[in-house]
Amino acid sequence: MGAQKKGKVAEDAMELARNPLQAILLADSFTTKFRPITLERPKVLLPLVNVPMIDYTLAWLESAGVEEVFIFCCAHSRQVMDYLESSEWHKQPNFTVTTIESHNSISAGDALRLIYERNVIHGDFVLVSGDTVSNMSLTQAVKEHKERRKKDNNAVMTMVIKKSKPSPVIHQSRLGTDELFMAIDPDTKQLLCYEERGEHPRGAISIDNALLADNPSISLHNDKQDCYIDICSQEVLSLFTDNFDYQHLRRHFVKGLLVDDIMGYKIFTHEILSSYAARIDNYRSYDTISKDIIQRWTYPFVPDVKFSANCTTKLEREGMYKAPETQQSRSANIGPFTVIGKGTRIGDDSRITHSVIGEGCTIGSNVSIVGSYIWNNVTIEDGCELRHAIVCDGVIIKEGATLEPGVVLSLKVVIGREFVVPAYSKVSLFQQPTAQDSDEELEYADNSSGAIDPSIADAGNKLNGGIVSESSQIQDWSSSQLGPGGAGFIWSACDGGCEEEWRHSVAPIPTDQLAKALLAMEDDLEIVNVQENALTPSGELKPGSDDDDSDNMDDFNVDTVDFEKEAEATFMRAAEDNIAVDDLILEVNSLRLSYNKSAGDCAGALFYPMMKLALESPYNTAVELQKNVASVVSKWHKLFEVLAREVDDQIELIMKFEEMCLESTKEFAPIFSQILHLLYQTDILGEEAIFKWDDERKDADESDRVFVKQSEKFIQWLREAEEEED
Repeated sequence: MGAQKKGKVAEDAMELARNPLQAILLADSFTTKFRPITLERPKVLLPLVNVPMIDYTLAWLESAGVEEVFIFCCAHSRQVMDYLESSEWHKQPNFTVTTIESHNSISAGDALRLIYERNVIHGDFVLVSGDTVSNMSLTQAVKEHKERRKKDNNAVMTMVIKKSKPSPVIHQSRLGTDELFMAIDPDTKQLLCYEERGEHPRGAISIDNALLADNPSISLHNDKQDCYIDICSQEVLSLFTDNFDYQHLRRHFVKGLLVDDIMGYKIFTHEILSSYAARIDNYRSYDTISKDIIQRWTYPFVPDVKFSANCTTKLEREGMYKAPETQQSRSANIGPFTVIGKGTRIGDDSRITHSVIGEGCTIGSNVSIVGSYIWNNVTIEDGCELRHAIVCDGVIIKEGATLEPGVVLSLKVVIGREFVVPAYSKVSLFQQPTAQDSDEELEYADNSSGAIDPSIADAGNKLNGGIVSESSQIQDWSSSQLGPGGAGFIWSACDGGCEEEWRHSVAPIPTDQLAKALLAMEDDLEIVNVQENALTPSGELKPGSDDDDSDNMDDFNVDTVDFEKEAEATFMRAAEDNIAVDDLILEVNSLRLSYNKSAGDCAGALFYPMMKLALESPYNTAVELQKNVASVVSKWHKLFEVLAREVDDQIELIMKFEEMCLESTKEFAPIFSQILHLLYQTDILGEEAIFKWDDERKDADESDRVFVKQSEKFIQWLREAEEEED
């Protein structure tokens, strides 16, 4: 067996040496959701917490062991290529970045067909878009993919997925996307069905009876997030080449393979638990992922860690980050979860909170900025008010102007004095295209002159049905729509439907829309053609099951289990990465809010992994185990001081520790009283909590008083000390 194992390791090493891990990065999103900004600049170069989006993707790929990246560029390709050539990515050892340019591709399918023709991919590869933010390890996903391929040549792709927040509706709303429905084989993790709710206006999802007949068990999910990270075999490229109908990666390729019974190709899933992965698909997910970065879910890709050419900022109190060379008036108030870029100046009595400010900005006096994203070299004059807006490079907002929630100001726009920009408006130096173009089509504009380059406009006209024309060029500002001294055009807020503007905006979700979404989930989502089958409490579908009680499942308990798992994963990642306690507190508070839990719930969920750390360190005697506990508690005690301030929360901690000693971590049982004393000494527990716990146990059964009895001397000592003080 040993020789066999050594031979397999050697074989894997040889395979890796022959085929270093490659990645294809699509620098085009092939959508128009970031218009009007993307008329002038490629999406992957838009700043995300003051760093171009593509840098997050490349930094993650490099950290995950990818050695060779092919970046496919189409719209604004020259801008992307110039940026990469002047960046640090061409100087990294063991990390090669190569660009592939095309002006004729209008979809992801076209891009992959061109890459196949170039013959640059020599084995399994990672497929991502340049708007992906992740810190996951690829090792396990790639290993699972390769092992499946050895057994089954038809296993052509592994799709990375992640569990959503407790309410799928709230989670999808956070990302501004349609609810996703998946059917997965719980044993093999094979993907059997992939449907987006937007494709079914009435909310009805149909399950084919043949699918049920062919699979002994199926898990149905509407609580999974597609991370848009795929591990692919070379066959994926040839499949796109053989099928010119495949344009979109999900709507055409994935769904096409799932319904193709002839060739038998299979897609599998790899679920990540504690890692982060998400794609910036629209303005709302831009807002959500920016907040996740600031709240450090994406560590180490955070503002105070240098991972590309980004200027390292300093993390200060309450999640506020400040770059060097900023100038801030003493009377200015910078609130929590805010990032201030290099060289920015902030005037008297201005208030900025939950926002990102770029480099070289000038912000006047008495300015209010809430939940907004201000890019580089922006000027905001005195008395302006901005709420939940995006303001691009070079914009000037004149004195007293107001941006209502959801506004997007594209590059170099000027807002006139005292002008109020209506909610959800998009403002650009380019007029709004008159023809409706599809999601698959590209932006064809050149940023060098401030107007559309005629040659590129011609190409755009041919491909996009003439949506770019001479009228798109700005020639006369005399009749501005934007107040005195303003420059730009207000696009119609109803482009694509007024009722949907809130969904893709950085503004908070309106309460009435959230209520509607929750009602829709309850009333409309129907699983048809499954009348004779029932979901078990685990979510697994077993034909012929008589278990009808899935509707009565206790959602609260499920949410609590999910919360405790995520809290444990968060703590263990903090311990492994040696994250500071203050940073962990920020992460835990964010987790608490997303699950609607109390600080005490967090303390209880984190106590177990903290104590587990002590068990994982080497020890031979009870005394050594006690020393391990002392070491761990001394490092993390501040976390529990913050979360377990109330007496009732501290009592819950003691009772949780009792439960652990009786069930999961019995090793602590003999030294319960010593650890109780230690928790008291480090201010995690107070006298009142210990006395109340003792009093509550007085009338309990003998079996429930085991640890109170063990702690009698310590409790007596505490009471005597209190009496002496009195």
